[in-house]
Amino acid sequence: PLSVPTALSLLRRPAVLAAAHRSAPARDSHGPAGQGHGTCGSKAASLHWTGERAVSVLLLGLLPAAYLCPGPAVDYSLAAALTLHGHWGLGQVITDYVHGDTAIKVANTGLYALSAATFAGLCYFNYHDVGICKAVAMLWSL
Repeated sequence: PLSVPTALSLLRRPAVLAAAHRSAPARDSHGPAGQGHGTCGSKAASLHWTGERAVSVLLLGLLPAAYLCPGPAVDYSLAAALTLHGHWGLGQVITDYVHGDTAIKVANTGLYALSAATFAGLCYFNYHDVGICKAVAMLWSL
């Protein structure tokens, strides 16, 4: 399991990478692999990319697990993985489409607030209601 500081550093990585990307010189996006737009070649970028792929693969495994053995462990794992996956995805949208230092800071602050509210809401739903797995099963039974 990830420690809290490690998990928080994973959430902070997109903002750090976005800042590094903004300060890097423009590159040709049609060059060879690894030299295109958005690659900075750093260890942090490599770890971030690996983390994104790991969460995506984890989600692929959690979906059948949610169907085959629903329960609190899967519910909370889904809450964490879905929140992290969404946070990183929206972070890339901000990196690509939001320009200007102030706008980027506001957008990133909003993203952190949205991600925190999403995770808190999913955890609240898991604890005080039927949980994610049961809720999806109830939707399928309609």
